[in-house]
Amino acid sequence: MKAAIVRKAGQTPVYGDFPEPAPTAGESRIAVTAAAISHVVKSRASGAHYSSSGDFPFVAGVDGVGRLEDGSRVYFILPRAPYGSMAEWTVGPSAQCLALPDGLDDATAAAIANPGMSSFAAYTERARLKAGETVLINGAAGTAGRLAVQIAKYLGAKKVIATGRNADALRSVAALGADVTIPLVESETALENSFKEQFAEGVDVVIDYLWGKSAELLLIAGAKAGADGTPIRFVQVGSASGPDITLPSAALRSSAIELMGSGLGSIPLERLLQAIAALLRATQAGGFEIAFKAIPLSEVEQAWLTDDSARRTVFTVEQRSVVM
Repeated sequence: MKAAIVRKAGQTPVYGDFPEPAPTAGESRIAVTAAAISHVVKSRASGAHYSSSGDFPFVAGVDGVGRLEDGSRVYFILPRAPYGSMAEWTVGPSAQCLALPDGLDDATAAAIANPGMSSFAAYTERARLKAGETVLINGAAGTAGRLAVQIAKYLGAKKVIATGRNADALRSVAALGADVTIPLVESETALENSFKEQFAEGVDVVIDYLWGKSAELLLIAGAKAGADGTPIRFVQVGSASGPDITLPSAALRSSAIELMGSGLGSIPLERLLQAIAALLRATQAGGFEIAFKAIPLSEVEQAWLTDDSARRTVFTVEQRSVVM
């Protein structure tokens, strides 16, 4: 079968031939129709992700959309290694295949599942967001952050504060429902003051896609504002600004900040699947918008190099390749 094959750590996947998979007990064989590039997919291909096995070669991709042998449409996640989602066929646990809602097309489902899940699971499983609460999204200008704004509103957030490094992108985020936008271009002192102003008005949940300096300033500002014991749930999701921060220990001792992460391993798989299923059902009802470009899997090498956070890249498999 044809597939996007990662031969060595850090190398761009190449389009080539890979042995077809055969399902074992409890598994389903899936004819893939769409699979998207994500940060975790790229990180696994580089060998740097914490869930990487270090075994090569393997097929790229951790999730996608396809057809089971009975013709039913499913979203699937975490195929059995070395098979990934960027291939004509893959195999994975049947329990990790979720029925797609009618009316949600394959490419949109593949595009939205991973970035949408990052905030949907963070809100529902980690932060336990309640209707009427205020949410601050650090790094809302990218695909996942833009969805985080829309999902927060869908889940009943009263106020959504969005930060980002791109002023033009922040203006479009405001059109998606952000009530306040904070560009991450001010001096550290000015930025901390902007954060303190928002915390003084009340912030219940922070969803952080950046880490790095802006996360440091958020935690410090939140600690100062929350010194009266007001709880703030800070959920770390991504690290686009770097993997490390410097955090004074007093920031945690002197406040009621609850610092936690959300990702593979922090949520039991069964509940993560439930969150993804809820996201897919909510996509149409919530009118969630996501920008993506659909590209044939055969063009994976060039598309991999030009992929960016502005639009999702979704690889599609021609229908003739998936006839049962």
